Amino acid sequence: MNRRNLLKTAGLVIAGSAFLPFDTLAQITNEKENHLKNDNALLPSSSKRKLGASLDVSAIGLGVQNMSRTYQTTIPLRSEMHNIIRSAFDNGVTLFDAAEAYGPFEVEKILGEGLAPIRNKVAIATKFGFNIGEDGRRSGGLNSQPEHIKKVVEAMLKRLRTDRIDLLYQHRVDPNVPIEDVVGAIKDLIKEGKVLNYGLSEPGVQTIRRAHAIHPVAAIQNEYSLLWRGPEAEIIPLCQELGIGFVPWSPLGVGFLTGAIDKNTRFAQGDFRGSETRFSPENIAKNMPLVDLLQKWSAQKEITPAQISLAWLLAQKPWIVPIPGTTQMAHMKENVGANKVKFTSGELQDFTKQLNAIQITGERLPAGVLSMSGVEAPDKK
Repeated sequence: MNRRNLLKTAGLVIAGSAFLPFDTLAQITNEKENHLKNDNALLPSSSKRKLGASLDVSAIGLGVQNMSRTYQTTIPLRSEMHNIIRSAFDNGVTLFDAAEAYGPFEVEKILGEGLAPIRNKVAIATKFGFNIGEDGRRSGGLNSQPEHIKKVVEAMLKRLRTDRIDLLYQHRVDPNVPIEDVVGAIKDLIKEGKVLNYGLSEPGVQTIRRAHAIHPVAAIQNEYSLLWRGPEAEIIPLCQELGIGFVPWSPLGVGFLTGAIDKNTRFAQGDFRGSETRFSPENIAKNMPLVDLLQKWSAQKEITPAQISLAWLLAQKPWIVPIPGTTQMAHMKENVGANKVKFTSGELQDFTKQLNAIQITGERLPAGVLSMSGVEAPDKK
């Protein structure tokens, strides 16, 4: 059952044993072997998770990147975006993720408008780091100079209609600014009460260690999904070592894992997915076994491929908080419903074994964008 068929038939109300409390093997580390020996063992439940030492959030957040412009370049109805944001909260979501670069600026404004009535009940995450003028024009490149960070945060607070940012990320590591200077500026903002926690997005491993040594990092935000599992090599183990939360962006593979893309899909002009080689006509066909696996399991468990995808992420560690984005109310509710999916440990082992046998072909981002990931900040002189 794919996302399209679900919406045509049963909407989001799916009865049955597939929707029961579910969390993660990682929460039961001391009992892991016993659970793995028992195929019928159900994983324990939790709708809340912690990023870093103190930021409590919902197990699934909401990414709002496309609320000013969709992948297909259409402009969503602003009032409906507000409705989705508030309905997400009504459905248990307390982490909302934006960035100054989205729009630019417009997504932060939409989020601030949408959260205004419930601001004190949620956590707002946003990101700085690109060279964007006050008029919203991109002048190219990155900018994490300390004074620029502080100036950007002042503007963010106005757009978000708030007096503090719960989680402030450096969007990409600036190769020209030592991370010690970046964290120093953020510490000043924390002392002023304008920022409560901070994180890094797509950083180099040593940059994480250096940042964390100065002030504890609450979260790392990287792409991570069934389609792209790169963080498993170094970043996720490092987060576990240091007690840092992990927030996967694009947890549904920019739509690929929902069943909305097939081997015949071609992307409209302006849709950035068309520039990713994993979605070239020849590679989409090669990567379809992953969608086939999700279709098989979604039919077996009477849930959607998106819910299988998100539930698998939640099962990896108790401090992983995916932030699927959407501009459709039905999809938001579907995504949030993944937190209630029930797996046995045996099912999870079986699914992951089948997943490991699938090879994904093509790069996850265009070369120019990919070159900004995994960057190490220069040494402090």
